[in-house]
Amino acid sequence: MGNREALIEGAKTCLMEKGYHRTTARDIATAAGVSLAAIGYHFGSKDELMNEAMRAALDEWGAEVGTAMAAGLGADATAQERFVETWRLAVSTLSTPSTRALWVTQFELLSAGAHQSELLKELANFQGEAREGVATLFGVVGPDTPQDEVQLVGSFLQALLLGVVVQWLFDPAKAPSGEDLAKALELVSARVQER
Repeated sequence: MGNREALIEGAKTCLMEKGYHRTTARDIATAAGVSLAAIGYHFGSKDELMNEAMRAALDEWGAEVGTAMAAGLGADATAQERFVETWRLAVSTLSTPSTRALWVTQFELLSAGAHQSELLKELANFQGEAREGVATLFGVVGPDTPQDEVQLVGSFLQALLLGVVVQWLFDPAKAPSGEDLAKALELVSARVQER
């Protein structure tokens, strides 16, 4: 593993252990086993490195859920079965300390971003990437889906995901399950389509 990769891994470790704002450049360099100067050389700044580490951690989370999905459901699964199972798997990852820390760190960033315009711009970039990733993860878009629809569906699913995560962090026993969300979506859809 080269210094760049070691720095990303070190930054991910620090994100999970200390969060975004309490992590120092020295913490990352120590965790990575490289010099402090390597951060500037490879990323330009600690914040750029932390943003890259956050992206990598979120990509890994999505891949973990996607891999579990591929192993758990056959090709003949209905769209509703796929929706429910994806939610079940996504929520089940919250019981692991590293995933819980990842979500808490994201909320930390959202809170801080309201007061820091540069961080807010970076978070906005994350959101576009995240929308596409979530829409793909839940299997409701395909390679031929127009980009505006991918972003729209992803935005809706992302809103649901963030809300479910918040509910789970407050009270895991009362957070909605995949079945609950599928039923609620059905009820809301029927009400919205009433004339």
